Amino acid sequence: MTPLIKVIIPAYNEQDSIGHVLRDIPTAVSEVIVVSNASTDNTEQVARENGATVLREERKGYGYACLKGMEYIATMGVDDIAQRPDIVVFLDGDYSDYPEELTKIVAPIINGDYDMVIGARDKRFRESGSMTTPQIFGNWLATSLMTLFFGANFTDLGPFRAMKYDSLLALQMEDKTYGWTVEMQLKVLKKKMNYIEVPVTYRNRIGVSKVSGTVKGAVMAGVKILGWIFKYSFKK
Repeated sequence: MTPLIKVIIPAYNEQDSIGHVLRDIPTAVSEVIVVSNASTDNTEQVARENGATVLREERKGYGYACLKGMEYIATMGVDDIAQRPDIVVFLDGDYSDYPEELTKIVAPIINGDYDMVIGARDKRFRESGSMTTPQIFGNWLATSLMTLFFGANFTDLGPFRAMKYDSLLALQMEDKTYGWTVEMQLKVLKKKMNYIEVPVTYRNRIGVSKVSGTVKGAVMAGVKILGWIFKYSFKK
């Protein structure tokens, strides 16, 4: 049976990129949900014009936007069981990832027994300048600590990722801001779910990053990520 796949895209002022992202998403996806995170530009209009379901989340934060998308999916599943997805994919709206690689991301879930797949931004396939020095260091530090404390095999906190929907619900995600990706990975480790990384191509984003593009954003993200790691390291 063909799996039902839904995509959640958190987006804050991505009017110049969101159309490109949506046009490149494979047709195998049944629904794309763009969550406008208090955007003040034409992100929502462009997303609708390109066939996305558009939600609005006024509370700023990556996690808030992702949770809004999940809430919508859960509500749709209650009203119509046929709308309940088998797989949920998370993808950024800045066009730094290659949406057409979604088929590669979901393949281990469809063909194997994996609960989560991370699109790892491998250096070999990364455009020069597409990740900042703080991003590269932060990824190395976070994944190294997860290896040290949990024996994990992660190399990246990449936002392009897929999960079985039932497994995603079991994680009971709660982070509202910068810690969303690392929370997901830590909970997968704690619950001993099966995961794998798939190398993906990565390019310079359209526009300026709201996190790594600012000193405040980079620092806040780093603090939140390390906070989640140490919280779970000492949690029984």
